[in-house]
Amino acid sequence: MMAKITYIEADGAEHVAEVRAGVSVMQAALASGVPGIVAECGGNCACGTCRVYVDASWREKTGRASAIEEAIMDIRDDPLPGKRLSCQIKITEELNGLIVRIPASQY
Repeated sequence: MMAKITYIEADGAEHVAEVRAGVSVMQAALASGVPGIVAECGGNCACGTCRVYVDASWREKTGRASAIEEAIMDIRDDPLPGKRLSCQIKITEELNGLIVRIPASQY
């Protein structure tokens, strides 16, 4: 099963990736050459450099951040709603059409 994920950069540029189930939103971005996802820790929920903002209509389906994910994101002064680490969102059939926005900087 493949899902379509739309990544929107801070400047509005869109990138659409076809992703197989089980892959993280971060892995899909890296494999598709989407700019703005740094992923310094390689997806281990340790650095916070794969932050995205989940579009409001998708937040329930992507679920809530774990306590560890929240702690990593709290390092950044980022008050915007819907923030998640893309390494912690696994693609499922339900996420076909997911829209995430990428911050202007991961630092």
